[in-house]
Amino acid sequence: MIDIISATRLSHNDFLAQAPLGASLKRLAFDKRIRAQMAFENRARLRVIYNTAIDAPQAAEILVFIHDDVWIDDYFFADRIIAALENFDVIGPAGNRRRLPRQPSWAFTKVMGNQVLRDSAENLAGAVAHGRAPFGPVTFYGQTPAACELLDGVLLAARRDCLRTHSVRFDPRFDFHY
Repeated sequence: MIDIISATRLSHNDFLAQAPLGASLKRLAFDKRIRAQMAFENRARLRVIYNTAIDAPQAAEILVFIHDDVWIDDYFFADRIIAALENFDVIGPAGNRRRLPRQPSWAFTKVMGNQVLRDSAENLAGAVAHGRAPFGPVTFYGQTPAACELLDGVLLAARRDCLRTHSVRFDPRFDFHY
């Protein structure tokens, strides 16, 4: 079983009608291995929702933490998540093979004035599609699978027991979108 963990500021009905994740979950309703654990009309920090899911006694074996503005364009989503977790403890769609001191995000190495400097291509991996509609244009960062030090937090998946065994939780310092 896979729990998709997310929070939205939308009501249940608005989420299903307007949110990319809502539309995606409706398309994936055929797959009974997937269960959505949504926090509707949420104002709590995302880390609270995510950490509560990790600690929930009824949590599924696999947890997928995902933003509500993400499209899931793969009808074999569950199969891909399960297969990837056979090789890695935590997975995401894109990441960085290295991590530098004070690195501002997974894809960028430093902030200079009003600009952020993207890391060199050989350090990046994965791909992310962007857009207001499903199947948007894809930004390709680098070959996968790849062992990464930092992952794009738009989607993270892990086996629940691995997170619990190693006392891994989401950092309480981060706000809703960080």
